[in-house]
Amino acid sequence: MIRRRLQVRRPKHQPITKLIPNLLTLLNLCAGVTAIRFALNDQFEAAVAAILVAAVLDMLDGGMARLLRASSKLGAELDSLADLVSFGVAPGVMVYAWALHEAGGIGWVPTLLFCVCAALRLARFNIAQDAKTDTPGPYWYFMGLPTPGAAGVILVPMLLWFQFPDGPFDGVLLNSGFTVFAALLMVSTLPTFSLKGGHVPHRYVIPILLLFCIVVGLAVEAPWATLTVVMIVYIASIPLSLITFRRSQRKSPEVSTPPDTDGGV
Repeated sequence: MIRRRLQVRRPKHQPITKLIPNLLTLLNLCAGVTAIRFALNDQFEAAVAAILVAAVLDMLDGGMARLLRASSKLGAELDSLADLVSFGVAPGVMVYAWALHEAGGIGWVPTLLFCVCAALRLARFNIAQDAKTDTPGPYWYFMGLPTPGAAGVILVPMLLWFQFPDGPFDGVLLNSGFTVFAALLMVSTLPTFSLKGGHVPHRYVIPILLLFCIVVGLAVEAPWATLTVVMIVYIASIPLSLITFRRSQRKSPEVSTPPDTDGGV
């Protein structure tokens, strides 16, 4: 019996709208690489701004892919690679060029650890996706610290230094501690809050929109101070996320370990 191979006919043309998610992902990658360039030229404020642009693009590409029904294997792999550069390699190089280089080769160790942990986290996510092990349904938690969040954590001392140049925020020990802390959290199984999987009650919609407008207004007037406060609140929410997750487990025994998803993958 002769088995005939089924030939899948690919369309000769593809709507340009289907390319939008991948274009956003490439812009994310470009922003991350540009942040490295700024850091090597000691333009650290511009480097942080480039990371912020990458974070915004990272939030948009996944949503656009779902909205346009343009999800693809290429897009998923490209997204992971872009996140590794923008939120794994770029922030680590920025912190090294700014503060950790003072310790020479020893200062490079936390940078390497951060980059490796970001790669391991994204590889773990890709394996989970290939095995289709993600649990369906809404979730308020990530497993471990997402790479964009980790990038924000290690940049907190730099944000403080922008506002207080004479402070001790460019110290090697302080920045090494932040870098190692964020790196280990990325590969941990600690539940951390996610805003992607939950639902907002209708009575909270208007207050949340008003709060968002207030934050944007403050960011326009004092961007570094506003971003610093946001990141400090985010760091403070990490132990709270563990407490609330344990409570939800006790109330609903079917709730298990959160899916291995990333903030931007």
